[in-house]
Formats: sequence, structure tokens, C-alpha cells
Amino acid sequence: MFPAWHWQIGAAILGLLGVTVYYSRSRTSKSRQLPLPPGPLEPPLGHYPPRKIAQWIAEYGPVISLNDGKNVLVIVGRHQEAIDIMEKQGAFLADRPRSVAGGDILGRGMRFVQLRSGERFRKFRKSSHSHLQMRTAQTYEPVQVAHAREIILDILHEPKLHQRHIKRFVASVIMHVVYGKTTPTLLDDPYLLRLQKMVPRIQSAMAPGAYLVDKYPILKYVPGYGRDLKQWGQEEYDMLFSQFKWVKSQVESNIAPHSVAKDLLLHSDDNKLSEAEIAYLTGSLVGAGSDTTAVAISTVLMAAARFPHAQARVHEELEAVIGRETSPTFEDWSQLVQVQAFILEALRWRPVNPTGFPHRATKDIIWNGMCIPAGAIVCGSNWSIGRDPSVYHDPEVFNPQRWIGLDGEIREDMKLFAFGFGRRACPGVHIARRSVYIAIALMFWSFTVAEDPSNPIDDTAFTPGVVSHQMPFSLIFKPRMDEALLRNTFC
Repeated sequence: MFPAWHWQIGAAILGLLGVTVYYSRSRTSKSRQLPLPPGPLEPPLGHYPPRKIAQWIAEYGPVISLNDGKNVLVIVGRHQEAIDIMEKQGAFLADRPRSVAGGDILGRGMRFVQLRSGERFRKFRKSSHSHLQMRTAQTYEPVQVAHAREIILDILHEPKLHQRHIKRFVASVIMHVVYGKTTPTLLDDPYLLRLQKMVPRIQSAMAPGAYLVDKYPILKYVPGYGRDLKQWGQEEYDMLFSQFKWVKSQVESNIAPHSVAKDLLLHSDDNKLSEAEIAYLTGSLVGAGSDTTAVAISTVLMAAARFPHAQARVHEELEAVIGRETSPTFEDWSQLVQVQAFILEALRWRPVNPTGFPHRATKDIIWNGMCIPAGAIVCGSNWSIGRDPSVYHDPEVFNPQRWIGLDGEIREDMKLFAFGFGRRACPGVHIARRSVYIAIALMFWSFTVAEDPSNPIDDTAFTPGVVSHQMPFSLIFKPRMDEALLRNTFC
């Protein structure tokens, strides 16, 4: 027989459990009685173009919902709502929807950007943030300056290949940071050559509706289905592990330079990452960081050519702050407000990720008397958020001055979500921002960027997908000083 007080405690615990369950069910029931955000009665298309989303946002309101097949798709399209939902409710939007094609098959469940919330995501996030935080990012500034100076020489030599030069610069920086490599080029580094082939495959597999297996996961187990995906997955695995083994051999020989991969290897007991996880984490940092940063820099150059009056204002600032005797450095960043504003406006004008990466709600989110239900796919539309007329007056006008306050500094009440939202924001944001800044500052100091009259720029020619790439476009780079002097400055 149990003492009477045992029964009393048991009864109390059961009572508390009953109240908790009742409260939870009652709360869920009440939230589910709330309506979804409004939206169009459109059939599921898989991919919605940014301009179409912007039309719906203007018609139905700042947050809309779509019945995307069996899923509820919620799109946030205004600045304050992005803060209230994507940022403040970020703890409940840290999950990703399951991606069978891109995540499970191609990425073997270890692609950082597609990881579901859970233990592996927490390990990846903690490890990446500890290695790419602000203070650590500042230590790589000399590397970024050195590689950015090479862009000027590359452009003087082959101006028509400006997009390739930018890719080389970004790849050089991120390869140095992640693997300790110091002189990779797009033409002869085997890893980068293979990466150039893999990135389009990965991004196409990440696109909603690209593969039927994302709608019917059972197809994953059908013999012969997804043969290309499995082959690409094996190629990616081999690529990542060959690079990992190279770093590991250098670590074992005690000749490895400082890098993220080296540190993860040396502290594997602390970070609890397997060799496979280290290979995929570091590969994800290189793949995602090199692609998006290169697109961002090219977007700024496109804007410079399309809006020469805005570019002229940047040149005026560079004359006043820097002059012609020395080139810009990171120490000049805070004074180059026009450079900062131009970059921000360019990435608002043509966002790198216009539709936003998909998040998955892990609980009901109540907003403005409506319910974003648990399990819903939630996206922050950077295209629409950056065109919120209540924040960006005349949003279709390219106007860098909108980012500068009355005090002459960059405004803090306007936020650009180019690097993602909440807990899924890009962990390499500090390195990416520095790469964009120093590359643009040096190119604007060196050149006036102009359109080629014989080949005008189509600033709407971007590829669809999770990262929107410019189609090839022509630019003319006019040196702002004697070309021989410019060349000697950077040699």
C-alpha cells in the first residue's frame, strides 16, 4: 500500500497535466478558429515570381496566404510585418520545410541552408557563428583587401570578364577563410571548378516543385527514380570530402594555416561534429557564401551603370574623404556613407534572394487577429519588403539618399533583410558585408562604371530561383586617373 500522501501527489500531478492539456488544446482550438491571412485563390504553381507576389501584397495586404497544394504558404511582404513575424517570432520559424530532392537526396541531410531544426542544426549554427562572428570577421580584412586589389588589375586587363573577376575575388576570400587556401582561381582550382557545376544543380533542386519527390516523398524509394540527383549527391560528397581530406592531411602534418575547417577538426570533441558534418558544414559555407556575395557585388555595379547620377555622388564623397593619393581601406568605412547607402539601395532594388528562403512554422503564430498555423511554409519576400511604400518613398526610384538620416549617418530605422531572417540569417553576414564593401569601394575609387551603348543593360534579366543571378551584361570601366598610375597603385 502506498502512503496517502503519494496518492495526493499523484492526483495533483494528474490534475496539473489535465489542466495543461486542456489549456493547450483550448488555445490551439481558439487559434485554429482564427482565419488565415487573406490571399488569392490561385492554383499551386510551385514558384511565384517576385513581381506577382508584389501585386498580391498590394491587393490583399502585408501578409498573404496561398494554398500551395497540401501546404499553407504564407508570404510576408512589408517591412514592419517582417520585423514582427520573421524576426520577433524567429524562434518558431527556425525550421525549414522538408526538401527531399535538395536536402535528403542531394544534400544527404547535411546541407546547412536546408537543415530542419534540431540537434544537427544547432551544432552547425553554433559552430559557424563562433567562427564567423564580427570580431573574427575583422581578422580577415587584410585578406579581403589583398584580393579586392586584384580585381582592379583584372578589370584593367579584361574588363569584359568583370563578372568572372568578381567570382574569383569572392571565392578567393571564402576559400581562405574556410579552408586556408591562399591562391585559388576559377580556372585551375579543381574544387572551385566542381563547385561551379554543383551550385546550379543545388539551387535548382531547392526550387519549390522542381522535383515530384518533394510532393510525393515515397518516390524516393522507387528504384531508378532520382538517378541524376543521387549521382550529383555522390559527386558533391566526393568533392567535399576531397577538400576535407586535404585540410586534414595538412593538420596532421602540422602545416595547416588558420581556417574554419582546421579549427573544427582540432576541436571536434567540443563541437561534436563528425567528419562528414565538418565536410558538409564547411562546403555549405563556401558554396552559399561565394555565390550570393558575387551576385551582390555584380548587382551594385549594374546599378552604378544604370544610375550614373547616383554613382557621381559616390565619386564626390571618395574625392572628399579619400582623395587620389591612397585607395580606400576598412578604416574609411564609417566615413564612406554614400558608398554604404549605394550598396544598400542596390540590394533593395534588385535583391539577391527576392522571394526569400522558406521557413516552417513550428507553432501557431497569431498576428493581427489571424493565424499562421503550425506547419505553414513562411517566406519573407525581399522584393516586396524592399518596396514597402510606407518605408521606402517612391520605391521604384533608385535613391541611395533614402538610407541617410538627418545626422548624415546610415539610418537605423530601416533594415535590409538581404542576409535572411531571425535564426536562419546567414552566419557569414559579417564577412560577406566586408567583401562587398571593400570590392565596391576600390572599384568606385578606380573607375567610373558605365553602360555599353552598343549593348544596353536589361536590368530585369535575372534568373528565377532561390538566388537570382544576373544574366551576362556588358559594362565599360573608365579609369578615374591615368591608367598606368592606377595599375602601379595596385601592383
